[in-house]
Amino acid sequence: MHVVVLGTGMIGTTVVSEVSKFESVDRITAVDVKQENVDKCLEIANSRKVQGRVASFATEEDIALVLKDADIAVACLPHSLSMVASKAAIISKCNLVDLVGSKFNEKFELHKDAQDAGITIVPGCGVAPGITNFLAAQGIEMLDEAENAVMICGGIPRYPVPPLWYQVVFRLESVLGLYTKPALAVENGKLVELAAFSGLEKVVFDEPIGACEAVITDAHSTAFTLKDKVKNLYEKTIRYPGHWEKMNVLNELGFLTNEPLEINGSLTTPRAIAEKVLAKKMIGLSAEDITVVRVEVSGIKDGKPKKHTWELIDLAEQNFTITSMVKTTAIPAALITKWIAMGRVTETGVVPIENIMVKERFQPFVDELKESGIHIEYKEETTP
Repeated sequence: MHVVVLGTGMIGTTVVSEVSKFESVDRITAVDVKQENVDKCLEIANSRKVQGRVASFATEEDIALVLKDADIAVACLPHSLSMVASKAAIISKCNLVDLVGSKFNEKFELHKDAQDAGITIVPGCGVAPGITNFLAAQGIEMLDEAENAVMICGGIPRYPVPPLWYQVVFRLESVLGLYTKPALAVENGKLVELAAFSGLEKVVFDEPIGACEAVITDAHSTAFTLKDKVKNLYEKTIRYPGHWEKMNVLNELGFLTNEPLEINGSLTTPRAIAEKVLAKKMIGLSAEDITVVRVEVSGIKDGKPKKHTWELIDLAEQNFTITSMVKTTAIPAALITKWIAMGRVTETGVVPIENIMVKERFQPFVDELKESGIHIEYKEETTP
């Protein structure tokens, strides 16, 4: 079984290291556009199973060439290359696990082509989208009538500093994209599009986190796959208090737009300028971070109101080598890769994780996450 990992940044390197532990995988090729990234990945993985390769990711044909003799690919690439990788996987007839969950409706248009190729494409296989998706789906399955599903997630600094109380734990470009694009959600069983920064609310977690604030962000594939199973569904992203208000001011003033802007004869965008300025302000006292997940699903079971709650609070370990966000993003993708390699995922086409890790597969997957260091706590309540 040959696995190709596309992109050897922090997350891709962690995926390579995790996948190399699996007996069901014989060979891993770590691929990046830069030799230094590949070399660093090989050094960290330190496995005879792993080989490196430098290649272009510019076109479907470029990626298809890399995948031509692979069984499974894991795409740890920027959002802009997600569709390119999906189409390349179909050309190569190679299963694909993709960390990016955006533009699900466009990806699902490839469903029949992927089925005809006999492959599985799993989009959004990180923590959010990813873990949040299948927790919400399982909660809905456990109810006779599902009323509300709320998926809360965020990567926040362990030691925040003003003025924004946030540090970048993945690409700032992706962070600002999350902040500015309209959010898909489900209200009264209908798909709706809500403005960025909608639904600001206070959310409290146990120490060392305490009080936070959340706004509605894009629900990705779950807005499409679960809308006929639950009345209301939202994904929300958390930050420390005050962060959302300050970022929304920048958004309202136009600093986060991609509209062309000419300055002294040079063409740029307000967002490009904002990225340069904000990068220096989005730091903590250390690189240590916390990943927080809370998924609440409420409704009716056997005539009684019930609420199912799952919570994950993951802190970067002392003397850590990777951030918590990298860990909780990479490990679900690696485990899905293992399940495909072992033949435990039999569906073909474009199949999001919430359609896979539910019912009888749910608890085994949660148990494997726990064995890999991701502990999800569960609570059931009979509500008033």
